[in-house]
Amino acid sequence: MTNSETIESHNLLNEFKTCTQFQYNGKLSVKNSKGLQWAFYYRLGRIVWATGGTHPFRRWRRQMAQHCPDIDLEKIRCRSEDFAIDYWDYNLLDILYKRQKIQREQIHAIVENTIAEIFFDLAQEVDFSAVTYNLSQDVVLDMPMSFTSADMSIKMMQDSWAIWSQVGLANISPNSSPVLRRPEHLQKIVSPSVYKNFANLINGKYTLRELSVKMKQNVMPVTRSLLPYILKGIIELIEVPDLPLQVTDASNNNSRQTKNQVNRIAPLIACVDDSPLVCKMLEDIITANGLRFTKVQDAIQALPVLIQEKPDLIFLDLIMPVASGYEICTQLRRIPAFAHTPVIILTGNDGLLDRVRAKVVGSTDFISKPIVADRVMGVIRKYLVAQNRLVVENTGES
Repeated sequence: MTNSETIESHNLLNEFKTCTQFQYNGKLSVKNSKGLQWAFYYRLGRIVWATGGTHPFRRWRRQMAQHCPDIDLEKIRCRSEDFAIDYWDYNLLDILYKRQKIQREQIHAIVENTIAEIFFDLAQEVDFSAVTYNLSQDVVLDMPMSFTSADMSIKMMQDSWAIWSQVGLANISPNSSPVLRRPEHLQKIVSPSVYKNFANLINGKYTLRELSVKMKQNVMPVTRSLLPYILKGIIELIEVPDLPLQVTDASNNNSRQTKNQVNRIAPLIACVDDSPLVCKMLEDIITANGLRFTKVQDAIQALPVLIQEKPDLIFLDLIMPVASGYEICTQLRRIPAFAHTPVIILTGNDGLLDRVRAKVVGSTDFISKPIVADRVMGVIRKYLVAQNRLVVENTGES
């Protein structure tokens, strides 16, 4: 594969498989004859994000409503420069995660569902034997939240498309919006309660996918249930525009910039400990003091997660299955990005030998269990202030 090269693909599906086989890092762009474009972002041969298509904003809104119902999307204000990058939607998820508004598990669900949805749209919108694609290693997501198998996504897409076609929906796009055209005919054949629901929802404002989320059902049975009315002309499917997020003028935020600065730069504290109780205790202490927190309970996953998250300080359990705190600390110090990151060893055995060995492998300090809030925050303030990082007392502001 060559970089920044546009090619007529005789089999786009094979190109996805090739990216996986060669552990590709970068962006795979796809464009059909109608001008629609999609982008798939790869990291080590696995898809970490996808975007583009007909309704990128509607899709982002829908995924957020489905998986992050506590987030009020109407209160989200973005700057115009936030949309200057192709993967603006992923970047917004990253911002919300860093501000502790959403969890990693929610992002994983959004990533998986977004990729599956885009593959489905790709199957319906393009002829896989007549599209152009472009490979570019200029854009790579530095901190992916989720890694998806392209082979698995393609298999799911093929299965979903086969079922969609078999039930007579091949010519219907889930991105189209149903609108009631002959209400008088509908009133004659359905009950008053059913008609009321139709009148409220089938109004040309919501796509079939959005209706399915509102009805808490899969889009296929929802669309299939409307098919008889579509065929009779009672309901018409129309194309609707996308719904961009609101853009706020940066000048309106100047007065709030100083107030919110601490929240935006709040240091990230990591805990590597196989004990859920220890992780929970540390999380409560750290987040209560206005800092961000991340945990790793599987020692094998410690290095990949820490490399991805880039925490400002790490609490590291000494005794864990498979890999000990000594081994993980030794490996961390071999990575330039962690050469000066404070690493605080946690142990229930506060012995001189353990302290000496912890220093030998490059740990910064030592805290014995059980966890005490004052001791935890004392060591955080001590070493983050030493790094010229701002750590403040919790003010109670969000």
